Amino acid sequence: MSRQDWKFRLNVLLVLGVLAAAFVWFVLRFELNYEFVLEKFPMLLGLELTPEGFLQGVPLTLFLCACSMALSVLLGMASALGRLSRNPVFFGVATFYNSFFKGTPLLVQILLIYLGLPQLGPVPDAIPSGIIALSLCYGAYLSEVFRSAILSVNRGQWEAGKALGLKHNAILRLIIIPQAMRVAIPPSGSLFISMLKDSSLVSVMGLWEIMFLAQSYGRSSYRYMEMLLAAAFIYWVLSIVLELIQARLEKRHNRSLQH
Repeated sequence: MSRQDWKFRLNVLLVLGVLAAAFVWFVLRFELNYEFVLEKFPMLLGLELTPEGFLQGVPLTLFLCACSMALSVLLGMASALGRLSRNPVFFGVATFYNSFFKGTPLLVQILLIYLGLPQLGPVPDAIPSGIIALSLCYGAYLSEVFRSAILSVNRGQWEAGKALGLKHNAILRLIIIPQAMRVAIPPSGSLFISMLKDSSLVSVMGLWEIMFLAQSYGRSSYRYMEMLLAAAFIYWVLSIVLELIQARLEKRHNRSLQH
């Protein structure tokens, strides 16, 4: 490593140290009750179950996000292929889906699913409602990510696949999508981090996730700032973990393409 690189890293560490000290000073100005935070922190982390024996706090938040991420990827890919299709039905459905779920607030979508579906017959529980809402919303955003990534692959790759005698679906699955993922991973990772934070909106349905617990404990004891800062810290740490996973996936995918 060159001297210039060492100097750059040292300056970055210095800046981070100053910002960390400023943040600590900011937090200390609130004169928080740290004993109260330590008392409630295990519940936020989900180290204890709810009185009914269900998950709460971090585990419930991660469960909601994991299920929503998987479904949103499937919806996003299907919608992206629909937007690239020359079939008017597929194109029309995908366009309407993207327009509605990107054009309305996530909170409204959660309430429409949780409160609106029972009036039509189905009565979904809070957890499925939250997963469906998060999946539909972020599937629409991922659709544009995947569509752009697919279009970024050189048209010559399609011609090469046809020259090998591959059909359209095989070219897409074996050649185009693997190359498109290199472009799609960074923005997809950012969307998943946003989903993690937006999962706090499902607290309006009474799910005992991080934000619901923080609000409940803060309201009952008038210790709002303690609980909000504790929740913010947890979301921050989880976001950092997702960023590290994203960086590892990018590195691994780039390495596999090089080989």
